[in-house]
Amino acid sequence: MSDFRVLIVDDDFHVARVHAVRVDTTPGFTALSPVGTAALALQAVHALRPDLVLLDVYLPDTPGLELLRSLDVDTFMLTAAADPDSVRTALRRGALGYLIKPFAGEELGTVLRGYSRYRRLLGTPGTLDQTSLDRARRALMAPREPSTQGRPRSGTESAVIEALAAGRLLSAAEVAGVVGVSRATAQRYLAALADDGSVEIQLRYGATGRPEHRYGLSD
Repeated sequence: MSDFRVLIVDDDFHVARVHAVRVDTTPGFTALSPVGTAALALQAVHALRPDLVLLDVYLPDTPGLELLRSLDVDTFMLTAAADPDSVRTALRRGALGYLIKPFAGEELGTVLRGYSRYRRLLGTPGTLDQTSLDRARRALMAPREPSTQGRPRSGTESAVIEALAAGRLLSAAEVAGVVGVSRATAQRYLAALADDGSVEIQLRYGATGRPEHRYGLSD
């Protein structure tokens, strides 16, 4: 899959360039040339078709919250506007998330990685079930949740990951059989690993009945 293309809309050129560097150094993402006005943002969206817009509220021609009405593209707000009305308005008008300035560069990286998981989880062919939808929505909230990446794996977690080695796609029952735990225990570990991005989920459709969840290691 090609990189997600990101348009940064911020009237502070220096801040926009800092964001662009963070985007470009996050695997799976490419920053388009930043723009500093709502008019230029609309032109860039129509011409370049970005996957994601990072939008400030404070723009010189039209407020970002007004521009948001016209953007038919996934959008995160990156702004110093911290009042509850702005936050509610942004979310009501379709923003996927809201990151308040100032923030550490790694927070933006975490937002992007969460967005990548969100897109991957919603990119599975076929019909979603509620569990898959909820998992995708939680991926967007990753910046506000403790990260499990970088910590030591438990023995069971390591065994679950090993069961999925060599690119295999297994059901929770199959993982349980390989690891030697109950299906419910395997399901719990697989869900946690999916939430932190270590495992991805695919749906396999049979001739009849509900689709089966298959689990594999993330790329």
